[in-house]
Amino acid sequence: MLGALPTYFGIRAATRDPVFTALDALAVPAWAERDIVDGVSGSRWCLLECRFRERTIESERPWEETARAYESALTQEGWRPWKVDLCPEQPVENQHYSCWRRDELTLDLWVRPPTCQEVLPDQPTVPSAGDAESGDAAAPGGTDCRGSVVSIKVRNAIADDRTGPRPSTDPSLTGVDPDPLPTGDPLSDLLPTPTPS
Repeated sequence: MLGALPTYFGIRAATRDPVFTALDALAVPAWAERDIVDGVSGSRWCLLECRFRERTIESERPWEETARAYESALTQEGWRPWKVDLCPEQPVENQHYSCWRRDELTLDLWVRPPTCQEVLPDQPTVPSAGDAESGDAAAPGGTDCRGSVVSIKVRNAIADDRTGPRPSTDPSLTGVDPDPLPTGDPLSDLLPTPTPS
């Protein structure tokens, strides 16, 4: 009976993905980690496909403040900013996208405003304490665009296309030069020359 509880916690710790455990340990304020949704695909041991982890989080504060909180927390945990091509793949405006590396992992941090939802006139809106101070409460019949959304994507570095050499697109390195076309009769040297009879 005394060994059941430690065994339970030991099994749970062994089966929990260590990346999500590390993300849980990020020192971000409580307002920056609401409604966490985790997703995972691939193999933990990179069999056929390496594991891909994604976490989506809602924050009560604007994207600028939320991005600063997450970047500070990542730096404290040993992550280092990673300047690499295709980070992001497309330019972003009025949002924040950055890439990070630590040990054998790469991390993409994307912080953006939420998708605005229409607030119906008969729906009550309950502003939080922060909204009351800043005056950000949504008016009835308006739109609810408070806070921000955070997406964190973590890959094994060996499975991240941005870590290795990129293939060349030099057209001279593609295709094969065709064999020269034969001219004349290739069998003419093998046949005896006819003599007049």
